[in-house]
Amino acid sequence: QVQLVESGGGLVQAGGSLRLSCVASGRPFSVYSMSWFRQAPGKEREFVASMPWDGRSTVYGDSVKGRFTISRDNANTVALQMNSLKSEDTAVYYCAQYGTAYYYTTRRRPSDYNVWGQGTQVTVSS
Repeated sequence: QVQLVESGGGLVQAGGSLRLSCVASGRPFSVYSMSWFRQAPGKEREFVASMPWDGRSTVYGDSVKGRFTISRDNANTVALQMNSLKSEDTAVYYCAQYGTAYYYTTRRRPSDYNVWGQGTQVTVSS
């Protein structure tokens, strides 16, 4: 059974930083693209960042470009380093794993993913 577990969320002041981690288990990690999404209260789930299975590129949502960095190791973890946080970054953050191995094209729609973590809350106070 594939499982994703996020951690690292919390309360931080505007301008601060947080690092989220997502640990995957249940199938080979290195052959699947990994992404981060977020969902604020009353809003749709939003694409944040993605990295393909080979880790050779990154794609970011417009609202986080230049502030967030996605990374992954060869074992089982994808991370999201979040700097210069703003109040509008407040949301539940989810990691997601794309269902097709060795797939390279970035998918930005939540409906394209069928494996999700439980989410971790990030709250940025102004």
